[in-house]
Amino acid sequence: MRSVADIPPVQLRALRGVFMDIDDTLTTGGRLTAAAYGALEELKDAGLMVVPITGRPAGWCDHIARMWPVDAVIGENGAFYFRYDPAGRKLEKRFAVDGARRESDRRHLAEIAKLVLAAFPGTAIASDQQYRETDLAIDYCEDVPPLAIDVAQRIAELLKTHGLSAKVSSIHVNGWYGRHDKLSMTQTLLRERFDADLALERAAFAFVGDSPNDAPMFGYFPLSVGVANIRQFAAQLAHAPAYVTRAEAGAGFVEFARLVLDARTSQ
Repeated sequence: MRSVADIPPVQLRALRGVFMDIDDTLTTGGRLTAAAYGALEELKDAGLMVVPITGRPAGWCDHIARMWPVDAVIGENGAFYFRYDPAGRKLEKRFAVDGARRESDRRHLAEIAKLVLAAFPGTAIASDQQYRETDLAIDYCEDVPPLAIDVAQRIAELLKTHGLSAKVSSIHVNGWYGRHDKLSMTQTLLRERFDADLALERAAFAFVGDSPNDAPMFGYFPLSVGVANIRQFAAQLAHAPAYVTRAEAGAGFVEFARLVLDARTSQ
């Protein structure tokens, strides 16, 4: 992983949009700092497309889509996108599967959750589970005493034995039915709402993340960036980011955003 200082300014100036994870990428110690939120707003005001892409739940994403300086938000690891239409005063919601399937899946996930908690003492159902539409989130270090990353990996493997897709984030292990992920829903969003073919335009977008569930994005985008805390997951990454920031978490995101903004004003 090269330093973000090595990114050619011409590559930064060519960007059409910046995508980013939220937990431990935008946030620092579980908090969204004024500097990180301000960087989002500056990127948006500069004319860039801004889309958070997170494992966080639908309930949170409703708020984000309506009230943050963003063009849309992708949640629950690619289960949906939400986009607020200010002219129509309407929140547009697009899910990977229909409502009946989501309801059925939630019943099955509740049973699997019991098995996980019994097999891995010290874990808990994530405190945001009640706001989720499509997935199961197992807390291994957010509101419980932190467990080792290898425990999180073993939880993911157990979920997979029950037919789920599973990803490890910096705070949760998420499991869901279906093969959607952050990348597949990003492609859907760009095609349906922005008339863009991401396969042809991937160089026009950057992605910033921090953990193994961001690996599909790191592998897809030439301009992929990890905030410095990505290093703790180096052994678990199927794809590493091309670049890494000096600072961790929200400060690392601000570091990259400043490079983008400075490159646009120096041309």
